[in-house]
Amino acid sequence: MNDEEPLGGGNVSPAVVRTGNTVRRPAGPHTPAVHAFLRHLHDVGFGRVPRPLGIDDDGREILTYLPGAVVHPGHDHLLDPPRALTEIGKLIRAFHDASAEFTPPAEARWQVVIPDVGAELIVHHDLAAWNLVRSRHGWYLIDWDTAAPGTRLWDLAYAAHSLIPLSADPGWARPDPEVRLRCLVDAYGLDENARRRLVDLLPDRTRAMYRLLQEGADTGTEPWATLWAAGHGVVWKRNTDHLERHRGTWLSALLR
Repeated sequence: MNDEEPLGGGNVSPAVVRTGNTVRRPAGPHTPAVHAFLRHLHDVGFGRVPRPLGIDDDGREILTYLPGAVVHPGHDHLLDPPRALTEIGKLIRAFHDASAEFTPPAEARWQVVIPDVGAELIVHHDLAAWNLVRSRHGWYLIDWDTAAPGTRLWDLAYAAHSLIPLSADPGWARPDPEVRLRCLVDAYGLDENARRRLVDLLPDRTRAMYRLLQEGADTGTEPWATLWAAGHGVVWKRNTDHLERHRGTWLSALLR
């Protein structure tokens, strides 16, 4: 198509374009299951995701385009107010609750990048600032290629790392991570036992990402090898160590 506009920012799914009010992305064996899942979310009233519209003549999936600002890169300030994290915590909880009602098709195939610690329901697996859109109508979640069976807490741990953010990098971290983590988790609505398990999972989730990049570098698997070469592995390792060192801080913030 001659009216296609490339959409940047993705590491895993290249060749993503916008045409009119739709987005076209490379399809794969996982696409039918993901589309069934997105249709379910809309059917049960969770409309904060793209609506699947099928496959085009070039074999690409078609999704509705969601206008707005992708938070990262370039709009991280949208996460500065604590109320933003309260809104997003409620959004993630509503998504997980809607997902819990989904029965995957018998022939469903999923694209599993990092195995989860369980399989309670279908989760996003990449809930991060680069997949969060802010529009005048509120927050939306995009990029569902890696949706697959998983757990609420594994998904939430990844979101917390990116959105608080729980980072050792002073250029990225904010001065009040304990308050921000509490806002997100309170809004999601975890009980005390789940809060304790979440704290344990925080470094496990970032460590899993570090190992994915490391293995990608060892085997030459893209895009992980390129990301490792660009220094992403160092960042994930540093943040994992940071999460481990401050485990007591996160637990205190969530339980007091």
